[in-house]
Amino acid sequence: MRLFQFQIQYSLLLLATIILSSCKSTKAVTGGEADSGISTKRIIENHYANQVDFKTLSGRVKIDYSDGKKNQGVNVSLRMEKNKVIWISAPLGVVKAHITPKKVSFYNKLQGEYFDGDFSYLSDLLGTELDFDKVQNLLLGNAVFDLRKDKYTSAINQGDYQLKPKRARELFKILFQLEPRNFKISSQEVSQPEEDRRLQAKYTYQDISGKILPNEIQIVAAEDKDKTVIDLSFKNLELNRSLNFPYKVPKGFDEIILK
Repeated sequence: MRLFQFQIQYSLLLLATIILSSCKSTKAVTGGEADSGISTKRIIENHYANQVDFKTLSGRVKIDYSDGKKNQGVNVSLRMEKNKVIWISAPLGVVKAHITPKKVSFYNKLQGEYFDGDFSYLSDLLGTELDFDKVQNLLLGNAVFDLRKDKYTSAINQGDYQLKPKRARELFKILFQLEPRNFKISSQEVSQPEEDRRLQAKYTYQDISGKILPNEIQIVAAEDKDKTVIDLSFKNLELNRSLNFPYKVPKGFDEIILK
């Protein structure tokens, strides 16, 4: 089951790759000071004005995983069509994953088993209700919730703009911090205090030919005393190539049934 959880987690987190560009020249994004005179409305408008669009992505991703008991690292190949499908393959096709807005699927040749289900398990694993759009936003450096559909207060905290809902939610708390230069998310957190659950994503950014995209993403999922940390790094990426997404579970594999 632990191996299964790891494969599910890195399949999910590879959605982050949709944010990246194939351009060769990159530089870290630094500098910028928060303006105490800017309105909350303008902060939110600027955040959405800086989102990046594309059609397809392909490349490789290095994923480092730690749950406090063991550390693992894996390099995978990926192909993606934005908002439609994520295809992932570990070396020699030992593990393959196929993720769509409706399903999360993968198979593992080492274990001779496969999983085919919705996002309910990921929601439980990471401690908040998820769907494809929320996961995509989480990994794009966009706010996981639509900031335009609620009312927020803003303040400056540690050089970033901090947004909090004016009206507290009943079952969970959310907090966003946006860096001032490009109004991208620097940190976002969803927590369920009564369940002692917390999901946090932290970002640094790079300028790729004028497009501001995540440089590093660290995701921390904590529940009670358990904590999982996953770090992502990307390379050899290309945009808008013609891609296919072959996926078929080998015959004779056992289906993983969640209880």
